[in-house]
Amino acid sequence: MHVVIMGCGRVGSSLAIELESAGHSVSVIDQARESFRRLGPNFKGHTVTGMGFDRDTLLEAGIEKADAFAAVSNGDNSNILAARVARETYKVANVVARIYDPGRAEIYQRLGIPTVATVLWTTDQILRRIVPEGSKSEWRDASGAVQLCEFHPVASWYGISVARIENITGARVAFITRLGAGLIPDEHTVFQEGDLLHMMVRDEDHANVEKSFSHAPEDAS
Repeated sequence: MHVVIMGCGRVGSSLAIELESAGHSVSVIDQARESFRRLGPNFKGHTVTGMGFDRDTLLEAGIEKADAFAAVSNGDNSNILAARVARETYKVANVVARIYDPGRAEIYQRLGIPTVATVLWTTDQILRRIVPEGSKSEWRDASGAVQLCEFHPVASWYGISVARIENITGARVAFITRLGAGLIPDEHTVFQEGDLLHMMVRDEDHANVEKSFSHAPEDAS
C-alpha cells in the first residue's frame, strides 16, 4: 500500500521507517526540509517539502494513489485540515490525525475523522506506571468517554459467571486472559483464579466499577 505522512517529527519519521521496513511505499511531507534527516540515510521513500493540506504538495506525495494518510505534525489545526482534505477531496480510505487537545479530538471523532488524542493516551500510560494498583487503562476512545481496562477483583469474585459480573458492575467483559491466552467469554464463562479481566467501561462509571471489585460480589450488588 502507499501511505502519505504529514509531519516528519519523531512520530512521523518513526512511522515512515516502520512502514517502509514492512514493504509499503511511503511519502513524507514536512515544511522544514531539515526534518527529513530523521529518516536516516537508508530511507528510500519520497520526501516533499510543503504544507500537508496544499493540493500541489499532496499530489506530489502521491495522494491520488494513497491507501492511507496520517497527519502527525505538531499543529492540531493543520492535522485536522489535512485529514479532512485527504478523506473528503481525495477519498483516501484510511485517515488518522494526531490531536493534542482532548476536546477537539472528541469533536473530530464525531465528524468521522479518526484521531489519536496524545494527551489522553500519555496520561493513561503514566498513571499505569505510577499507580499500579486497581485497574489499568489499556485503551481509551478519542473522546475519553469509553475505556478498555484491566481489572483485578478480590478473590471472592472467583467462580462468578461473566454474565453476573456484567450485571453487577454495568460494564462489559471484552475478553479474559487465561494462562497467557486471550479468551472471548460467552454466557457459560466463569471468572477463575489467575484470570485477567479486561472490560469496556464508561469513563463516568470507572470509579464505581473499581470500587465494586474491591468488595465481595454480594456487597457490590
